[in-house]
Amino acid sequence: MIPVLAPSESKRLDVEAGDRLAALMERAGHAVAMAVLRAGFGYGSSAVLLAGPGNNGGDAWVAARHLRRHGVGATVVPFADPATHLARDAAAAAIAAGVAVRPWAAPWSADVLVDGLFGVGLSRPLPPEIIPWTDHDGFVVAVDVPSGLDAATGEVPGTAFVADVTVTFHAPKTGLLVGSGPDHTGVIEIADIGLEGGEPELLWWTGADAGVPKRGRRAHKWTSGSVLVVGGAPGMTGAPVLAATAALRAGAGAVSLATPGRLPVSAPSALLRRRVGEAERFGEGDAATILHGASRYDILALGPGLGPDMEDFVNTLADGWQGPLVLDADGITAVDLGVVEGRSHPTVLTPHAGEFFRLTGEAPGHEAAGELAAGIGATVLLKGSPSFVADTSATRLISSGGRELATIGTGDVLTGMVAAFLARGLPPGEAAASATYWHGLAGRHLSERGVLTADDLVGIVGSFVPGV
Repeated sequence: MIPVLAPSESKRLDVEAGDRLAALMERAGHAVAMAVLRAGFGYGSSAVLLAGPGNNGGDAWVAARHLRRHGVGATVVPFADPATHLARDAAAAAIAAGVAVRPWAAPWSADVLVDGLFGVGLSRPLPPEIIPWTDHDGFVVAVDVPSGLDAATGEVPGTAFVADVTVTFHAPKTGLLVGSGPDHTGVIEIADIGLEGGEPELLWWTGADAGVPKRGRRAHKWTSGSVLVVGGAPGMTGAPVLAATAALRAGAGAVSLATPGRLPVSAPSALLRRRVGEAERFGEGDAATILHGASRYDILALGPGLGPDMEDFVNTLADGWQGPLVLDADGITAVDLGVVEGRSHPTVLTPHAGEFFRLTGEAPGHEAAGELAAGIGATVLLKGSPSFVADTSATRLISSGGRELATIGTGDVLTGMVAAFLARGLPPGEAAASATYWHGLAGRHLSERGVLTADDLVGIVGSFVPGV
């Protein structure tokens, strides 16, 4: 997990660094210069470095000195005179080393533009004189945060630089990863400049975190994790089928399907047997009947394709089920949050943005997801780009997926994967975050070949999930 810091926490660490700040600036500027060189711009290339008045500008002055030492034609364009003693010292050292300086002017062509204007310190629109530079046609490297991007919220109150690479120091800032941040940051490089600690606002979940327990040598299907998927209304049986198939392909040992008793017996029977040959068909029934037969399963996944007006059915199951519960889709719409809060077993809710708003009346976001999780004692998987998984211990950010997953049925696939990971023994927060990570990675892989469908996705998730 990569800690993600709020800009206020980043500033606190800078203040605590005290007399170490000069050394930190030297390392930061060197890291920016190395990012330019790694991008392929070396001897004979041209670089223009825009320097703001603060320490972000000081980083740009240091980077210019290192780039000149590597044969890059580096020119610093100060937006204002250095306003801190560290920035003044960095500017003096760069000028003494032969770095060219030009007064602020309209943009001119260069191979590389280094944005060292404002960093985490700006939350208002860029000054008008800067805006023409945001259209520069060179390769853009941002220092810590692209100027114009709010480092706390990821919003852009006007215009912001669009970087090819953002070199951020010690830890990513929240705004790089949320809101409009991903549209402006390009590749994020995290530079270790010698800072330590900091209380993270988010934990960025990566492939290194997204493992699942291995099966024992003597495992069989009922000791390898079992899932009962409950859902399906007339015309909507595809959703629970996708969830059940995904649970199997994500490593659950046994998966069954149950549908509400109001369905015609022939409809789920014929369709589910045809489409999910590996899954057992549990049958139809009211909530009490399903609860009676569900005791042999480890996980209940409730809601895919369930249909409207199912409040009594959903709340009876949620209240009576004595095991981990995954609530999705119509299950989220129907559930009483008081029932969720009163459960003695783990609950995972998987709302998309619209479902989250209908459930809480709050705009979806990582802070609101964390508040909901804390308020009801559950795990909340807020689906989006990025997705967030919040529980009472932390909020995790997962960015492996993107807009390619915005198609019908992909959420049902994720529900099945979350249920399977729970059944395989992961704690709820880790199960939801890891399933979301592999789900996103599979979707990104498919998108490279064209538009994906949920059927495509469920067909390959097994090849991305860690083996049994």
